[in-house]
Amino acid sequence: MFIGDVQGCAVEFEELLGRIRCRFGDRHELWLVGDLVNRGPENLRLLERVAGLVERGRAHYVLGNHEVGLLQSALGHRPLRPLDTFHDILDSPDLSFWVEWLRRRPLVETGVLGSRPFAMVHAGVHPDWDLPEIEKRARRVEERLGAADPETAWGLLGAARATDTDRDVLDRFTCIRSVDGRGSWSKDEPPDPQDAWHRRWSARGHPYGIVYGHWSLQGLHVAKRLRGLDTGCVHHARGRDGFLTAWMPDPRATDPFGVPDDRFLQVRAHRRYVTEPGAGER
Repeated sequence: MFIGDVQGCAVEFEELLGRIRCRFGDRHELWLVGDLVNRGPENLRLLERVAGLVERGRAHYVLGNHEVGLLQSALGHRPLRPLDTFHDILDSPDLSFWVEWLRRRPLVETGVLGSRPFAMVHAGVHPDWDLPEIEKRARRVEERLGAADPETAWGLLGAARATDTDRDVLDRFTCIRSVDGRGSWSKDEPPDPQDAWHRRWSARGHPYGIVYGHWSLQGLHVAKRLRGLDTGCVHHARGRDGFLTAWMPDPRATDPFGVPDDRFLQVRAHRRYVTEPGAGER
């Protein structure tokens, strides 16, 4: 089961897990696309829950931009912002444990569904990268972020992407939304729909699939070899209902990334969490 951005919505997460258990019992494994934390109310509770699942081999989890922001704030590289809600983690007596645990999480997880190899990443990838290139670049950044010498990680988190290639890769994996015709990428909404990162990636005809999150304004994205799962649970009532979404690919299918596809389970947000219109998208 692949689950979109939770962002502190622990009640909806537990409800979704309960519905998954009702349908599948314990015959499932969770894959979470990142952004467990921030904007919602129960970030520490979610980290504890997911860490337990990961450590028991029941879940895979990749870092999102909000986890990177949490690490930067914990280390003094990023001031707290008005909409940040991960104070419960920053104020925890176990903060040092969570910093160490998070900086050793992967940026990319790969696998095979049916006969289709895939990558799970928080935001997206360079349109030209094949799967081995994605893994190579992710492992290089993960090595620096999770280095035994913490100063190596702090240097990466404090770097500018214009001068540090690995920082550019870290931000691309966790923040990308658009890529222009010259190859320049941005975290901003594409002014031209053709500049959406996944449009340019799809045009390359890659044989692997991608599961991602991050883009709540886009909503559920179901396309050939693509599943975008951020349906804005934490942004509920920001012009539309928010949901926490799980994708349940059919393990018997030759290519679960085919379309059409209706194998989704959703829990509607219980209440509004982000109160400022348009806020919290970055």
